[in-house]
Order: sequence, then C-alpha cells, then structure tokens
Amino acid sequence: MGRFQHGYIYKAFGAWHVRHYVTEIVDGKPTRVQKSHRLCAKDEKHHSKKCKAVQLACQEFMRKVNVGQANEEDMRVADFWEQRYLPYLEQHKKHSTVSGYKQIWNQHLRAHFGDVTLQSYKAHLGHQFLLGLTDSQGLRTLNHVKSLASGIFKRAINEGRLELNPWRNVELPAEAKSPKKTQWYTLEEAENIISALAEHVDCQLVMALSCFIGLRPGELAGLRWEDFDEDFVHIRRAVVRGVVGTTKTPESVATLPLVSQVKVPLQLWRMKCGNPTEGWLFQTKTGRPMDLRDLVFRKIRPTLQARKIQWKSLYAGRRGAGTALIGLTNGNYAAAQELLRHKHMSTTLQFYKKQTEHALVDGMKALEAALKPKALAAAADTKTGKGKQE
Repeated sequence: MGRFQHGYIYKAFGAWHVRHYVTEIVDGKPTRVQKSHRLCAKDEKHHSKKCKAVQLACQEFMRKVNVGQANEEDMRVADFWEQRYLPYLEQHKKHSTVSGYKQIWNQHLRAHFGDVTLQSYKAHLGHQFLLGLTDSQGLRTLNHVKSLASGIFKRAINEGRLELNPWRNVELPAEAKSPKKTQWYTLEEAENIISALAEHVDCQLVMALSCFIGLRPGELAGLRWEDFDEDFVHIRRAVVRGVVGTTKTPESVATLPLVSQVKVPLQLWRMKCGNPTEGWLFQTKTGRPMDLRDLVFRKIRPTLQARKIQWKSLYAGRRGAGTALIGLTNGNYAAAQELLRHKHMSTTLQFYKKQTEHALVDGMKALEAALKPKALAAAADTKTGKGKQE
C-alpha cells in the first residue's frame, strides 16, 4: 500500500498550494513523482496556511489523493488484466501466445478472480481453484492456468503494486490427471489420408506438407508461392488466426527439401490457381492468408469421416514426420531435429519421437545381428579350447 500523505502547504503567485507525491509508470517502471495543486486564493478567508479554511481544503484534496493512490496500487485483478497486463502482452508477446492467454483468462481465470483485488488474493485460493478443476482439466491445462495467473501477479510486483507473488506457493493438485499421449500419423495413415482427399488438391497439399515436411499449422498458413523453388521450400513466417508474424523460434526459419509426395500436389494446386508466381499459397477470396482451421472443418474432416479415417490434427502430421524420419534413418535424431527445426535435441526426443509398433523388435534384431558373429566366434573358441589357452 502507498504511504498516507498529509501534503505540504505553501504560498505561490498569490494562492495556497499543496505539494504531494504520486506513483506513475515511467519507462515501464513505477516512479514517485512530485506534484503540486492549487488549493485557493490567498484572501481574508484564506489568510494563513494554518487557518481552518485552508486546512480543510488541503485535507479534502489529500483525501482524494490518498484514496486514488490506494486504488491505483491495489486494484481488482480483472481490472489489472484489462488495463495493464493484456496491453503489456500485446506489446511484447506473439499473437499466438496472446490468443492462448486470452482463452485461458476467459475460460478459467476471469470468473475465479471476480472482484478480488491484487493485494487481497491469497495462495490458498489458487490451490483450491486448481483443485476444483481436476475433474474436468488435465495436468497440462492446470499448468497453463497457474503460469498465466502467476505472470499477472509477477507483473503487478514489477509495477510496485505488490511485494510477493501468491501463486509462487500454489502447488498443483496431486489429483491432477496426467496429460494424454499426443497422437501422430504413420506413413501408411498419411498416404491413406492424401488418397482420400483426391478431390481436394488444396487439402492434399496441406496434409502432405504437414505429414512429409513436418510444417507447423502457422507455417503452413504463412507460405507464399515465392517461398518455393524447384526442390526446396523456404520457411520465413507464420500466420496465426489471420495475423502475419514471425516463426515460433528463430531456428524455425529454414530451407527444407521437397519430396515428390509434396511436389505433385503442389504442381496440381498451382495449375488450379492459374499458375501464380507470388501471393499466399492458401488465401481467402479477399486475398488474405487463409485460416486453415476453416479448411479442416469444411473439407478435410468431413471427407475423412465419410471414409472412416480418424482425424488426429495437423500437428499429428508433424509428429509423424519426425517419427518416420528417425525410424527410416536408423535412429538419426539429428536429421529429425533439423527437419522439425528444434533448438534443443531434447524437444525432439521428448515430444516427437513416438513409440512405434515394431521399434523394440526391430531394435533387438539389430542388436542380435551386431552381436551374433562375435558370440558365435567366442562359442567356437571355447569348444576348441582356444579361449582357455589364451
């Protein structure tokens, strides 16, 4: 809370003034700034700074200053989100990140915080809130909720409105459900999907770029005709919900080789579009980049459903591409990391190497083949007595 001020009365230019301090955000930091306010003219009624009329005028004004200061520093969490934190996010975070935070706020945190203020919020309220979500939400969602709530209070601390972050001590409930394993497409499933979409070449191209090149949905939406040459595609940008921006990470900007399973639908789609050389690869009638969720909803899912083919997501294609490449290159994780453009190998291993049906059996057969000659030779040496002589 801000300190209570009485104000300092002084005379200037034939009038009584009061000097006081307010907290303002200067260059993103809370700063104490000195201010002055004219109380009244110096006349017979207000002849001295100690007279009752001047004192009352000062007290009334300073009451408003103190109340305003308290309201400024301790405000409703909902007001802080709307007035301070959301504008901060929109200035410093990617559009996709802001969209995700908005969804979490609207779906979970808005109702929870209600009219509670920053300084009145306690850690046990956060724990009880997460505990109440365990029946309907998994551990991953609870982590996202906690992260956003903690970020709000952390920002309030940086603005000088709080001393401690109550969400630092909030523990995730032990009852929280572990997240379900993410899904992926095998190469066979990917080929079946593309065959099923034969009447929709644009959808074929979307799925081919996802399942065989491993592009993210935002990177797919951000492709332009000029990003392609004969044998390569150049990943330069991402489009999320119609907003053009940078890729997820700097490492995501890359040049990837095209395979024939992508080149064929790419050429067919180019011909259908009138052989363009520039512009968005997938665009609306107004020339804006298309939201691929609409394409999935209108064409891809209904077509696959009619063929009784399971729809898993566009990201399932990306995971499948990484898994397939690791398997086809005898465990070359570096190749998969380069295709998926992860900064750290750990990301490739943890989230994109999926356990395939024959991985263990094939691995043990390879191990057996590598050891068999040595094992047989050792056994032969033992039978002939060579091993003992040596």
